[in-house]
Amino acid sequence: MQELRKKVESELLTNILPFWIKNTIDEEFGGFRGQISDDLTIDAHAAKGIILNARILWTFAKAYSYYRNDEYLTVAHRAYEYITRCFWDCEFGGVYWMVDYEGRPLDTKKRIYAQAFTIYALAEYYHATGIKEALDKADCLVNHIETVGHDNVYTGYFETYERNWSLALDQRLSEVDMDEKKSMNTHLHMLEAYSGLLHVHENPTVRMRLRELIEIYLDHIIDPENSHLILFFDETWHRRSDVISFGHDIEGSWLLCEAAEILGDQALLARVHKVAVKMASAVYEQALDSDGGLVYEADPNGIIDSDKHWWPQSEAVVGFFNAFQLSGELRFLDAAERSWSFIDKFIVDHKHGEWFWMVSKTGEPVEGHDKVGPWKCPYHNSRTCFEVMERVDAKVSNHAVTSH
Repeated sequence: MQELRKKVESELLTNILPFWIKNTIDEEFGGFRGQISDDLTIDAHAAKGIILNARILWTFAKAYSYYRNDEYLTVAHRAYEYITRCFWDCEFGGVYWMVDYEGRPLDTKKRIYAQAFTIYALAEYYHATGIKEALDKADCLVNHIETVGHDNVYTGYFETYERNWSLALDQRLSEVDMDEKKSMNTHLHMLEAYSGLLHVHENPTVRMRLRELIEIYLDHIIDPENSHLILFFDETWHRRSDVISFGHDIEGSWLLCEAAEILGDQALLARVHKVAVKMASAVYEQALDSDGGLVYEADPNGIIDSDKHWWPQSEAVVGFFNAFQLSGELRFLDAAERSWSFIDKFIVDHKHGEWFWMVSKTGEPVEGHDKVGPWKCPYHNSRTCFEVMERVDAKVSNHAVTSH
Protein backbone atom coordinates (compact mmCIF):
# COMPACT_ATOMS: atom_id res chain seq x y z
CA MET A 1 0.00 0.00 0.00
CA GLN A 2 2.84 2.41 0.75
CA GLU A 3 4.32 1.72 -2.66
CA LEU A 4 0.98 2.42 -4.32
CA ARG A 5 0.73 5.63 -2.33
CA LYS A 6 4.15 6.78 -3.56
CA LYS A 7 3.17 6.09 -7.16
CA VAL A 8 -0.12 7.99 -7.07
CA GLU A 9 1.42 10.99 -5.31
CA SER A 10 4.21 11.14 -7.86
CA GLU A 11 1.66 11.07 -10.68
CA LEU A 12 -0.37 13.83 -9.03
CA LEU A 13 2.57 16.15 -8.35
CA THR A 14 4.67 15.57 -11.46
CA ASN A 15 2.03 15.08 -14.15
CA ILE A 16 -1.64 15.82 -13.41
CA LEU A 17 -1.49 19.11 -11.51
CA PRO A 18 1.45 20.59 -13.49
CA PHE A 19 -0.27 19.75 -16.79
CA TRP A 20 -3.37 21.74 -15.91
CA ILE A 21 -1.38 24.68 -14.60
CA LYS A 22 0.91 24.80 -17.63
CA ASN A 23 -1.54 24.11 -20.45
CA THR A 24 -5.06 25.20 -19.58
CA ILE A 25 -4.89 28.79 -18.31
CA ASP A 26 -6.60 31.02 -20.90
CA GLU A 27 -4.69 34.29 -20.68
CA GLU A 28 -6.37 35.62 -23.81
CA PHE A 29 -10.07 35.28 -22.98
CA GLY A 30 -10.12 34.43 -19.27
CA GLY A 31 -10.67 31.30 -17.26
CA PHE A 32 -9.44 28.06 -18.80
CA ARG A 33 -9.16 26.64 -22.30
CA GLY A 34 -12.33 24.89 -23.40
CA GLN A 35 -10.69 22.25 -25.56
CA ILE A 36 -7.18 20.85 -26.09
CA SER A 37 -6.51 17.79 -28.25
CA ASP A 38 -4.32 14.79 -27.44
CA ASP A 39 -1.32 16.40 -29.18
CA LEU A 40 -1.91 19.65 -27.23
CA THR A 41 -3.45 21.57 -30.12
CA ILE A 42 -5.54 24.34 -28.55
CA ASP A 43 -8.93 25.39 -29.88
CA ALA A 44 -8.87 28.98 -28.63
CA HIS A 45 -12.52 29.51 -29.61
CA ALA A 46 -13.91 26.35 -28.05
CA ALA A 47 -16.93 26.67 -25.77
CA LYS A 48 -16.31 26.30 -22.04
CA GLY A 49 -18.38 23.92 -19.93
CA ILE A 50 -19.40 24.20 -16.28
CA ILE A 51 -18.37 20.60 -15.59
CA LEU A 52 -14.80 21.29 -16.70
CA ASN A 53 -14.60 24.47 -14.65
CA ALA A 54 -16.22 23.02 -11.54
CA ARG A 55 -13.92 20.01 -11.65
CA ILE A 56 -10.88 22.28 -11.99
CA LEU A 57 -12.11 24.24 -8.96
CA TRP A 58 -12.60 21.04 -6.95
CA THR A 59 -9.20 19.64 -7.93
CA PHE A 60 -7.12 22.66 -7.07
CA ALA A 61 -9.07 23.50 -3.92
CA LYS A 62 -8.44 19.93 -2.78
CA ALA A 63 -4.77 20.19 -3.74
CA TYR A 64 -4.42 23.40 -1.75
CA SER A 65 -6.14 21.81 1.25
CA TYR A 66 -3.67 18.96 1.09
CA TYR A 67 -0.40 20.73 0.30
CA ARG A 68 -0.96 24.44 1.10
CA ASN A 69 0.84 25.33 -2.12
CA ASP A 70 -0.06 28.88 -3.17
CA GLU A 71 0.21 27.94 -6.85
CA TYR A 72 -2.73 25.57 -6.39
CA LEU A 73 -4.68 28.25 -4.54
CA THR A 74 -4.16 30.69 -7.42
CA VAL A 75 -5.73 28.23 -9.86
CA ALA A 76 -8.62 27.55 -7.48
CA HIS A 77 -9.26 31.30 -7.09
CA ARG A 78 -9.23 31.67 -10.88
CA ALA A 79 -11.79 28.87 -11.33
CA TYR A 80 -14.04 30.28 -8.60
CA GLU A 81 -13.93 33.77 -10.09
CA TYR A 82 -14.71 32.50 -13.58
CA ILE A 83 -17.61 30.30 -12.47
CA THR A 84 -19.23 33.03 -10.39
CA ARG A 85 -18.72 35.67 -13.08
CA CYS A 86 -19.55 33.75 -16.26
CA PHE A 87 -21.63 30.69 -15.36
CA TRP A 88 -23.67 32.13 -12.51
CA ASP A 89 -27.18 33.21 -13.52
CA CYS A 90 -27.82 36.31 -11.43
CA GLU A 91 -31.40 36.63 -12.72
CA PHE A 92 -32.84 33.13 -12.25
CA GLY A 93 -30.22 31.45 -10.10
CA GLY A 94 -28.15 28.35 -10.79
CA VAL A 95 -25.31 27.82 -13.24
CA TYR A 96 -25.40 27.61 -17.03
CA TRP A 97 -24.27 24.48 -18.85
CA MET A 98 -21.97 26.20 -21.35
CA VAL A 99 -20.50 29.60 -22.17
CA ASP A 100 -18.62 30.64 -25.28
CA TYR A 101 -14.88 31.22 -25.42
CA GLU A 102 -15.31 34.80 -24.18
CA GLY A 103 -17.51 33.76 -21.27
CA ARG A 104 -20.92 34.69 -22.70
CA PRO A 105 -23.90 32.35 -22.03
CA LEU A 106 -24.20 29.74 -24.77
CA ASP A 107 -26.32 26.90 -23.35
CA THR A 108 -28.36 28.26 -20.46
CA LYS A 109 -30.07 25.02 -19.44
CA LYS A 110 -30.00 24.21 -15.73
CA ARG A 111 -28.99 20.59 -15.49
CA ILE A 112 -29.15 19.18 -11.98
CA TYR A 113 -25.92 17.28 -12.70
CA ALA A 114 -24.17 20.63 -13.25
CA GLN A 115 -25.63 22.24 -10.14
CA ALA A 116 -24.42 19.20 -8.17
CA PHE A 117 -20.85 19.45 -9.43
CA THR A 118 -20.77 23.15 -8.66
CA ILE A 119 -21.92 22.47 -5.09
CA TYR A 120 -19.22 19.81 -4.78
CA ALA A 121 -16.56 22.27 -5.97
CA LEU A 122 -17.81 25.18 -3.86
CA ALA A 123 -17.83 23.02 -0.73
CA GLU A 124 -14.21 22.00 -1.31
CA TYR A 125 -13.22 25.58 -2.06
CA TYR A 126 -14.86 26.73 1.18
CA HIS A 127 -13.06 23.95 3.05
CA ALA A 128 -9.74 25.06 1.55
CA THR A 129 -10.14 28.80 2.00
CA GLY A 130 -12.85 29.51 4.56
CA ILE A 131 -14.40 32.01 2.13
CA LYS A 132 -18.00 32.28 3.35
CA GLU A 133 -19.31 33.52 0.00
CA ALA A 134 -18.55 30.12 -1.54
CA LEU A 135 -20.58 28.35 1.13
CA ASP A 136 -23.45 30.80 0.65
CA LYS A 137 -23.45 30.12 -3.08
CA ALA A 138 -23.49 26.36 -2.46
CA ASP A 139 -26.48 26.77 -0.15
CA CYS A 140 -28.16 28.93 -2.80
CA LEU A 141 -27.82 26.12 -5.35
CA VAL A 142 -29.21 23.65 -2.82
CA ASN A 143 -32.26 25.87 -2.37
CA HIS A 144 -32.89 26.00 -6.12
CA ILE A 145 -32.50 22.25 -6.51
CA GLU A 146 -34.74 21.44 -3.58
CA THR A 147 -37.39 24.03 -4.46
CA VAL A 148 -37.67 23.14 -8.14
CA GLY A 149 -35.74 19.97 -8.96
CA HIS A 150 -36.83 17.55 -6.25
CA ASP A 151 -39.68 15.15 -6.95
CA ASN A 152 -41.86 15.44 -3.86
CA VAL A 153 -44.12 12.60 -5.02
CA TYR A 154 -41.77 9.79 -6.08
CA THR A 155 -38.50 11.13 -4.57
CA GLY A 156 -35.28 11.92 -6.38
CA TYR A 157 -34.51 14.63 -8.91
CA PHE A 158 -35.47 15.40 -12.47
CA GLU A 159 -32.68 15.91 -14.97
CA THR A 160 -32.89 19.16 -16.92
CA TYR A 161 -34.54 22.58 -16.70
CA GLU A 162 -34.60 25.64 -18.91
CA ARG A 163 -32.90 28.83 -17.81
CA ASN A 164 -36.00 29.97 -15.89
CA TRP A 165 -36.24 26.58 -14.11
CA SER A 166 -39.21 25.33 -16.12
CA LEU A 167 -38.88 21.60 -16.84
CA ALA A 168 -37.15 21.04 -20.19
CA LEU A 169 -38.82 18.95 -22.86
CA ASP A 170 -35.51 17.22 -23.61
CA GLN A 171 -34.14 15.73 -20.38
CA ARG A 172 -30.88 14.30 -21.78
CA LEU A 173 -27.61 15.15 -20.09
CA SER A 174 -25.67 14.48 -23.31
CA GLU A 175 -26.17 13.06 -26.80
CA VAL A 176 -25.34 9.53 -25.63
CA ASP A 177 -27.90 9.54 -22.82
CA MET A 178 -31.55 8.56 -22.86
CA ASP A 179 -34.32 11.15 -22.73
CA GLU A 180 -35.73 10.03 -19.38
CA LYS A 181 -36.81 11.97 -16.30
CA LYS A 182 -34.31 10.37 -13.91
CA SER A 183 -30.86 8.87 -14.20
CA MET A 184 -28.36 7.02 -12.06
CA ASN A 185 -25.66 9.49 -13.07
CA THR A 186 -27.35 12.64 -11.80
CA HIS A 187 -28.30 10.95 -8.55
CA LEU A 188 -24.76 9.64 -8.07
CA HIS A 189 -23.33 13.13 -8.30
CA MET A 190 -26.07 14.63 -6.14
CA LEU A 191 -25.02 12.03 -3.57
CA GLU A 192 -21.40 13.09 -4.04
CA ALA A 193 -22.21 16.81 -3.83
CA TYR A 194 -24.33 16.56 -0.71
CA SER A 195 -21.71 14.35 0.95
CA GLY A 196 -19.07 16.98 0.22
CA LEU A 197 -21.23 19.82 1.48
CA LEU A 198 -22.30 18.02 4.64
CA HIS A 199 -18.66 17.23 5.36
CA VAL A 200 -17.87 20.94 5.73
CA HIS A 201 -21.21 22.43 6.78
CA GLU A 202 -24.23 21.10 8.65
CA ASN A 203 -27.47 21.60 6.72
CA PRO A 204 -30.63 19.73 7.87
CA THR A 205 -32.13 19.69 4.37
CA VAL A 206 -28.94 18.28 2.86
CA ARG A 207 -28.72 15.67 5.61
CA MET A 208 -32.32 14.58 4.98
CA ARG A 209 -31.83 14.41 1.21
CA LEU A 210 -28.54 12.53 1.51
CA ARG A 211 -30.35 9.80 3.40
CA GLU A 212 -33.03 9.78 0.73
CA LEU A 213 -30.40 9.48 -2.00
CA ILE A 214 -28.77 6.49 -0.31
CA GLU A 215 -32.15 4.81 0.06
CA ILE A 216 -32.97 5.52 -3.60
CA TYR A 217 -29.80 3.67 -4.53
CA LEU A 218 -30.59 0.75 -2.27
CA ASP A 219 -34.25 0.54 -3.28
CA HIS A 220 -34.23 1.49 -6.98
CA ILE A 221 -30.86 2.02 -8.67
CA ILE A 222 -28.85 -1.02 -7.56
CA ASP A 223 -30.19 -4.12 -9.29
CA PRO A 224 -30.53 -6.73 -6.51
CA GLU A 225 -30.15 -9.57 -8.99
CA ASN A 226 -26.70 -8.64 -10.32
CA SER A 227 -25.41 -5.75 -8.13
CA HIS A 228 -25.06 -3.42 -11.13
CA LEU A 229 -26.47 0.09 -11.36
CA ILE A 230 -29.56 0.66 -13.50
CA LEU A 231 -28.84 3.74 -15.60
CA PHE A 232 -32.20 5.30 -16.55
CA PHE A 233 -35.71 5.49 -15.11
CA ASP A 234 -39.05 7.11 -15.71
CA GLU A 235 -40.57 9.46 -13.18
CA THR A 236 -41.88 6.61 -11.02
CA TRP A 237 -38.57 4.69 -10.91
CA HIS A 238 -39.45 2.07 -13.52
CA ARG A 239 -36.22 1.03 -15.27
CA ARG A 240 -35.67 2.16 -18.84
CA SER A 241 -32.30 0.61 -19.69
CA ASP A 242 -30.31 -2.59 -19.42
CA VAL A 243 -26.81 -1.34 -20.26
CA ILE A 244 -24.19 -1.93 -17.55
CA SER A 245 -21.59 0.80 -16.95
CA PHE A 246 -18.74 -0.82 -15.05
CA GLY A 247 -17.06 2.50 -14.30
CA HIS A 248 -20.18 3.85 -12.63
CA ASP A 249 -20.63 0.58 -10.74
CA ILE A 250 -17.20 0.73 -9.15
CA GLU A 251 -17.38 4.51 -8.57
CA GLY A 252 -20.82 4.20 -7.01
CA SER A 253 -19.65 1.44 -4.68
CA TRP A 254 -17.27 3.73 -2.80
CA LEU A 255 -19.25 6.98 -3.09
CA LEU A 256 -22.18 5.27 -1.38
CA CYS A 257 -19.87 4.27 1.47
CA GLU A 258 -18.59 7.83 1.78
CA ALA A 259 -22.13 9.18 1.92
CA ALA A 260 -23.26 6.67 4.55
CA GLU A 261 -20.18 7.33 6.66
CA ILE A 262 -20.83 11.08 6.63
CA LEU A 263 -24.48 10.48 7.52
CA GLY A 264 -23.39 8.40 10.52
CA ASP A 265 -26.31 5.94 10.70
CA GLN A 266 -24.63 2.66 11.65
CA ALA A 267 -27.47 0.42 10.49
CA LEU A 268 -27.61 2.12 7.11
CA LEU A 269 -23.82 2.05 6.89
CA ALA A 270 -23.79 -1.71 7.45
CA ARG A 271 -26.30 -2.18 4.60
CA VAL A 272 -24.24 0.01 2.30
CA HIS A 273 -20.96 -1.76 3.12
CA LYS A 274 -22.50 -5.12 2.29
CA VAL A 275 -23.88 -3.89 -1.01
CA ALA A 276 -20.63 -2.10 -1.92
CA VAL A 277 -18.59 -5.28 -1.64
CA LYS A 278 -21.10 -7.09 -3.86
CA MET A 279 -20.88 -4.29 -6.45
CA ALA A 280 -17.08 -4.37 -6.45
CA SER A 281 -17.12 -8.15 -6.70
CA ALA A 282 -19.40 -8.04 -9.76
CA VAL A 283 -17.07 -5.58 -11.48
CA TYR A 284 -14.03 -7.64 -10.49
CA GLU A 285 -15.52 -10.81 -11.96
CA GLN A 286 -17.07 -9.37 -15.13
CA ALA A 287 -15.06 -6.32 -16.20
CA LEU A 288 -11.47 -6.65 -14.97
CA ASP A 289 -9.32 -7.73 -17.90
CA SER A 290 -6.17 -9.85 -17.57
CA ASP A 291 -3.99 -6.75 -18.07
CA GLY A 292 -5.60 -4.95 -15.11
CA GLY A 293 -7.76 -2.66 -17.25
CA LEU A 294 -11.50 -2.25 -16.87
CA VAL A 295 -13.68 -2.73 -19.97
CA TYR A 296 -16.38 -0.14 -20.50
CA GLU A 297 -19.89 -1.53 -20.93
CA ALA A 298 -22.01 -4.65 -21.14
CA ASP A 299 -25.62 -5.67 -21.55
CA PRO A 300 -27.46 -8.87 -20.57
CA ASN A 301 -25.75 -10.69 -23.45
CA GLY A 302 -22.19 -9.76 -22.46
CA ILE A 303 -19.54 -7.10 -23.16
CA ILE A 304 -20.62 -4.51 -25.74
CA ASP A 305 -17.68 -2.09 -25.42
CA SER A 306 -14.25 -3.46 -24.55
CA ASP A 307 -12.40 -0.14 -24.81
CA LYS A 308 -10.78 1.15 -21.64
CA HIS A 309 -11.66 4.76 -20.86
CA TRP A 310 -9.57 6.84 -18.50
CA TRP A 311 -12.15 7.47 -15.81
CA PRO A 312 -13.30 3.88 -15.08
CA GLN A 313 -9.65 2.87 -14.64
CA SER A 314 -9.28 5.69 -12.16
CA GLU A 315 -12.41 4.79 -10.22
CA ALA A 316 -11.38 1.11 -10.20
CA VAL A 317 -8.32 1.92 -8.10
CA VAL A 318 -10.43 3.57 -5.38
CA GLY A 319 -13.37 1.18 -5.63
CA PHE A 320 -11.26 -1.94 -5.31
CA PHE A 321 -9.17 -0.40 -2.54
CA ASN A 322 -12.38 0.45 -0.70
CA ALA A 323 -13.67 -3.10 -1.14
CA PHE A 324 -10.39 -4.41 0.29
CA GLN A 325 -10.78 -2.15 3.31
CA LEU A 326 -14.34 -3.36 3.88
CA SER A 327 -13.80 -7.07 3.26
CA GLY A 328 -10.12 -7.73 3.91
CA GLU A 329 -10.04 -9.75 0.67
CA LEU A 330 -6.58 -9.45 -0.85
CA ARG A 331 -7.93 -9.95 -4.37
CA PHE A 332 -9.34 -6.42 -4.17
CA LEU A 333 -6.04 -4.91 -3.08
CA ASP A 334 -4.35 -6.78 -5.90
CA ALA A 335 -6.98 -5.46 -8.33
CA ALA A 336 -6.38 -1.87 -7.17
CA GLU A 337 -2.64 -2.26 -7.71
CA ARG A 338 -3.13 -3.88 -11.12
CA SER A 339 -5.52 -1.09 -12.11
CA TRP A 340 -2.89 1.51 -11.25
CA SER A 341 -0.23 -0.41 -13.14
CA PHE A 342 -2.51 -0.45 -16.18
CA ILE A 343 -3.06 3.29 -15.87
CA ASP A 344 0.65 4.00 -15.66
CA LYS A 345 1.48 1.73 -18.59
CA PHE A 346 -1.35 2.57 -20.99
CA ILE A 347 -3.50 5.53 -19.87
CA VAL A 348 -0.90 8.08 -18.74
CA ASP A 349 0.41 10.07 -21.70
CA HIS A 350 4.11 10.01 -20.91
CA LYS A 351 4.89 12.19 -23.94
CA HIS A 352 2.41 15.07 -23.79
CA GLY A 353 1.22 14.77 -20.21
CA GLU A 354 -2.12 14.06 -18.49
CA TRP A 355 -4.07 10.92 -19.49
CA PHE A 356 -5.44 9.59 -22.76
CA TRP A 357 -9.22 9.58 -23.06
CA MET A 358 -9.17 5.86 -23.76
CA VAL A 359 -7.21 2.96 -25.18
CA SER A 360 -8.39 -0.10 -27.07
CA LYS A 361 -8.75 -3.50 -25.46
CA THR A 362 -5.13 -4.17 -26.44
CA GLY A 363 -3.88 -0.88 -24.95
CA GLU A 364 -3.49 1.28 -28.06
CA PRO A 365 -4.49 4.95 -27.61
CA VAL A 366 -7.69 5.79 -29.51
CA GLU A 367 -7.08 9.04 -31.38
CA GLY A 368 -9.47 11.92 -31.90
CA HIS A 369 -10.45 12.61 -28.29
CA ASP A 370 -9.92 15.55 -25.98
CA LYS A 371 -7.07 15.87 -23.55
CA VAL A 372 -9.05 18.78 -22.14
CA GLY A 373 -12.73 19.32 -22.89
CA PRO A 374 -16.27 19.57 -21.49
CA TRP A 375 -15.95 16.05 -20.05
CA LYS A 376 -12.17 15.60 -19.89
CA CYS A 377 -11.14 17.15 -16.62
CA PRO A 378 -8.62 16.67 -13.78
CA TYR A 379 -11.16 15.31 -11.32
CA HIS A 380 -11.29 11.51 -11.66
CA ASN A 381 -7.53 11.05 -11.80
CA SER A 382 -6.59 13.61 -9.14
CA ARG A 383 -9.30 12.35 -6.81
CA THR A 384 -7.99 8.80 -7.14
CA CYS A 385 -4.58 10.02 -5.99
CA PHE A 386 -6.02 11.90 -3.02
CA GLU A 387 -8.24 8.98 -2.02
CA VAL A 388 -5.39 6.44 -2.06
CA MET A 389 -3.07 8.78 -0.19
CA GLU A 390 -5.63 9.56 2.50
CA ARG A 391 -6.74 5.95 2.91
CA VAL A 392 -3.19 4.64 3.25
CA ASP A 393 -2.27 7.43 5.65
CA ALA A 394 -5.36 6.74 7.77
CA LYS A 395 -4.56 3.03 7.88
CA VAL A 396 -0.97 3.72 8.94
CA SER A 397 -2.16 6.20 11.56
CA ASN A 398 -4.73 3.77 12.96
CA HIS A 399 -2.12 1.03 13.07
CA ALA A 400 0.28 3.30 14.95
CA VAL A 401 -2.41 4.19 17.52
CA THR A 402 -3.34 0.52 17.97
CA SER A 403 0.31 -0.50 18.33
CA HIS A 404 0.94 2.24 20.86
